[in-house]
Parts: sequence; structure tokens; C-alpha cells
Amino acid sequence: MTFKLSPRSLDHLKGVDERLQRVVEIAITKTEVDFGVICGLRTVEEQKALVAKGASQTMKSKHLDGHAVDLMVFIGSRGSWELNLYDEVADAMRIAALQVGVSLRWGAAWHKNLTDWDGTAEDLMNEYIDLRRSQGKRPFLDCPHFELVG
Repeated sequence: MTFKLSPRSLDHLKGVDERLQRVVEIAITKTEVDFGVICGLRTVEEQKALVAKGASQTMKSKHLDGHAVDLMVFIGSRGSWELNLYDEVADAMRIAALQVGVSLRWGAAWHKNLTDWDGTAEDLMNEYIDLRRSQGKRPFLDCPHFELVG
């Protein structure tokens, strides 16, 4: 089945870097699971509010300059937070980013660019989790988040 972006998702892409828009537009045609764009460009005020409530960890978010998107997986009409479904989206985003020719980082694997990885997104996320635990730190998993690098 081929999915397509909804008008709402397309609206959320306004102000996002054109290369990243293209990656999302290609990825939706390559994924095995449906997804939508829930956040693209943010204002400083929106970012401050997210940091204040703990939903973001930085005021240096790539959302502020249109270099990041947050995607939500849908099962039918319902949003889902199941990690394994975001692995599928990340695999599609990696393929699309390589096609567009941009470097992409995934919020479930902050240690390495998704586009520099040859394995599955699931394996990349697990490598990140293992790395953080070996350092005595908690992994910060933001599976809906994808950002341009460089």
C-alpha cells in the first residue's frame, strides 16, 4: 500500500527546509506504515514552552530554523507510539534522505547519522541505547524526530 501526506501534514511542512520536505514526501511512499507530520518549524516561544514542560531538552532545536520534523505513526486513524513502528519510518526516511542527497539524524540514535548507517534503524537505535547505558547514562529517545545534519 502506498501512503500519501494529508493536507494537515503538508501544512505542518510549511517553513521547513525544502530538502527535508522532499525527504518526507519520498519517505511516505516508501514506508510500510502510515505517518503524518505533527511538527515542523517552531517559534522561539513554542520551543521555550516545550523546554519548560520537559518535552524538549534544548533551546538550540533544529525546529527553530526549519531543519527538523516530528512524525507520528498512524494505525488507521489513531496515532501510535510503538517504537517498532518508528523503526519502519526511520528506514524509509534513511532511503529518502540518501535519494535526496542529505545527511539525516534520527532522535532515537543521536550518536550517529541515520544516513551513515548501513543496517536497520532498529539496530542503530539499539546501538545508541547500549552506548548510553555503557556510559552510565540514560538514552534520550525521541523516535518521531528527524533532523538535517550540516
